[in-house]
Amino acid sequence: MKLPSHGRYDFHPIIERPDYAWPDGKRLAVCIVTNLEVYAYLKGTGWDPAKLNEPQNQRNYSWRDYGNRVGIWRLFDLFDKFGIPAAHNVNSLLYDDHPQIFEKIRERGDEIVSHGRTNAERQGDLWEIDEQRLIADVTEKISANEGAPPRGWMGPAASESRVTPDLLKEAGYRYVMDWPADDQPFWLRTRSGPLLSVPYPAELNDSAAIIHRRQTAHDFAQMIVDQFDEMVELSAERPLVMTISLHAFVVGQPFRLKPLREALRHCVEHKLKDRVWWTRPGDIADFCYQLPPGLVPGEGPAPSTP
Repeated sequence: MKLPSHGRYDFHPIIERPDYAWPDGKRLAVCIVTNLEVYAYLKGTGWDPAKLNEPQNQRNYSWRDYGNRVGIWRLFDLFDKFGIPAAHNVNSLLYDDHPQIFEKIRERGDEIVSHGRTNAERQGDLWEIDEQRLIADVTEKISANEGAPPRGWMGPAASESRVTPDLLKEAGYRYVMDWPADDQPFWLRTRSGPLLSVPYPAELNDSAAIIHRRQTAHDFAQMIVDQFDEMVELSAERPLVMTISLHAFVVGQPFRLKPLREALRHCVEHKLKDRVWWTRPGDIADFCYQLPPGLVPGEGPAPSTP
């Protein structure tokens, strides 16, 4: 019996991979990625803080809007406190009514990652031509506002169709964060050539931990500490990527900020901090694209000729 397969990558166990290092000999790349989202009022999909499977209503809409009105500004302050760069998974419709958020992102020099039009829709349900249009809408909106196209994509709810990587590659994207299969970047096959997968967590994710698994803010903070402690040690053997996923309407709540602050302080001040590259997913992708073939798992692009 043969199971249905995606055909996007082969099995490359991490223990058999060659070693390399991040810039300046660093061993652990750490990315903080926020999710900045907009939702349709009383329509579409979206999380609820109080009840499972609750229909869309004014309460869950306004709870999510808290992230844009309040939560993200507290996260910006937190990142500034520790001098941490960040990337932001951005719904492109956020540009219509939230200009101050983008002013702060530009001021900080953070990265904007495409995150669909709105988290009220899921691209995995679309026909190919409609998904192609969605990707084009998002790319054009970000490009028009930022003066350059985004490098990376993270689908709303990590939703993908059978052809999403193909469409992203054809739209000019360099990396995607929808495949939580590894602690290192790896190449995905598409019908138009390789596309890089940059690690993004299904578990080290405040929405998954706190909203879905009903864990506390202290549980989530301890997850960050334990993940960092383990990965900074393991990175002595091979380069690794640790990405932390934050939603401004979840961890931006005041009672969750203190444990998050202490977890980040632990990481920033760690005794092995010299091993750590605090960075953004786009910088990881750019670095991987210039590595010699064979270091990143999978079938990467052919080396450029001088």
